[in-house]
Amino acid sequence: MLTIIVTTLLISLILNVILKKFHLPTIIGYIFTGTIVAYGFHLHDAVHNHELKEIAEFGVVFLMFTIGLEFSLEHLKKMRYEVFVAGTLQILITACIVYTIAHYLLGIEQTVSFILSLAISLSSTAIVLKTFNETGEINRRYGQRSLGILIMQDIAVIPILLIIGFLSSDTQDISDVLFNMLISALFLLVLLWISGKYLLEPFFTQIIKTKSEELFVGTILFLAIGASYLAHVFGFSYSLGAFIAGMMIAETKYKHQAEADLVPFRDLLLGIFFITVGMQIDFAIIGQYLHIIVILLICIMLLKLLIIFFILHVNEGKRTSFKTALSLIQVGEFSLALLELARTNGLVGAPHGQVMIVVIVLSMILTPFILKNLSVLSDLFFKESSEVHDATAHLPLLANHTVILGFGEFGRELAHSLKKHDEMYIAIENNIDTYHKAMQKNEPVIFGNAVKKEILKHTNILLAKKIIIAIDNPKKLYHVCQTILSIVDNNKIVVKVHTQQEKKSIEDLGINHIVVENDLACEAVLNLTQKELS
Repeated sequence: MLTIIVTTLLISLILNVILKKFHLPTIIGYIFTGTIVAYGFHLHDAVHNHELKEIAEFGVVFLMFTIGLEFSLEHLKKMRYEVFVAGTLQILITACIVYTIAHYLLGIEQTVSFILSLAISLSSTAIVLKTFNETGEINRRYGQRSLGILIMQDIAVIPILLIIGFLSSDTQDISDVLFNMLISALFLLVLLWISGKYLLEPFFTQIIKTKSEELFVGTILFLAIGASYLAHVFGFSYSLGAFIAGMMIAETKYKHQAEADLVPFRDLLLGIFFITVGMQIDFAIIGQYLHIIVILLICIMLLKLLIIFFILHVNEGKRTSFKTALSLIQVGEFSLALLELARTNGLVGAPHGQVMIVVIVLSMILTPFILKNLSVLSDLFFKESSEVHDATAHLPLLANHTVILGFGEFGRELAHSLKKHDEMYIAIENNIDTYHKAMQKNEPVIFGNAVKKEILKHTNILLAKKIIIAIDNPKKLYHVCQTILSIVDNNKIVVKVHTQQEKKSIEDLGINHIVVENDLACEAVLNLTQKELS
């Protein structure tokens, strides 16, 4: 087993290094790794290992948790059209058309046609949202439309799983199933809402006061996994519980730090998930049914493109509708789970199940290439000028501003000086008491660790004119300077230090603007900031 793990890591590293040279996403490397490992170690049967699949599924769980962090109930209300109207219509129309074609035109058995139609109606949350999060397109208009539809698809997985369970059972009445689902849903939502409203903030406050980063990370993992497990106990998907937990934390001041701490776990587990996807590619099936697979792949992607485009075009511009539709034309990871459940219950057999698995995996492999070239593909059909809303949807709230890392006495004094000169600024502070005092004075401060790049993104640091690093801990100061240097130009960075020894250490990194703390330090930093303007 250790040989397999080491080999898998080596193959994934080599493949992704090569693919990155061609600006291709790591998702492709992970899928190819899974295929190579499966054939190299004869692991096709291991794909059905329950424990491996559950571990891989938690990549999607953590992805949904981080997406939930970007949401609040108010945000979800604003997206009610995308989620509840466009998302529902997309699922129903796609499923109805696919079922009609499969059962009445192709003569596929009724139950098989029904399950295949539901599987095809779903898209890939893991690929689309991971790619959009990395590129920042999640905040664009088509990114938000895609997100809304994907949320509805994830919600729809719950009744779909129940339906498959009902079809495989001869004893339970459907009214009992629906009643139990309703009671479970209400109880779960009430339990999570009460926990989030009355217990979460005090609990986090006590954790933060310990000043232990590992306890904070452990708390985030506990909440994400705990909420997922609770949802699973009540018969829902793991990812829905994680999404709700993320939304609860989104209402607190700790959302940015929670996201930054969870990203490494999310990306690692997503890698495992895509490796398991690659393991399901069977070249024997591809060779035998190649013509059918190609035709199915083209027809499914074209059908979903047209359906989503026309649903959104009612209230949206052509270009944004087309980009959203292009983003969601693949069949997703939950479809693989549905087909696996149907297979184990004897509802979908060979060759239908195997052919569909290959079609789904191939559509997922094509998706990163499509997402990378959304604008190019859209230009073939619609002119750039028609994307007025899309182009303006992601205008930054902050630009040409100052980022202050560390809001202690020096940081506050600097902020006061910037305010007097009508300069925009935003700060990051990791001390909870200092943060609370700043918030009481309505200062633009984010709680989090400035070493984390995910935290820094929320300051629009790439558009800042100056980054002032005013952190008292010398060791942390050094690490923060290393991180900042990897993001922005050296000329934008100003560092405040306590001693000449600290100054020498920071100079070794190649930073030019360093100010030793004294009564005139704040004035010196402010002059450097003003100098940039002139």
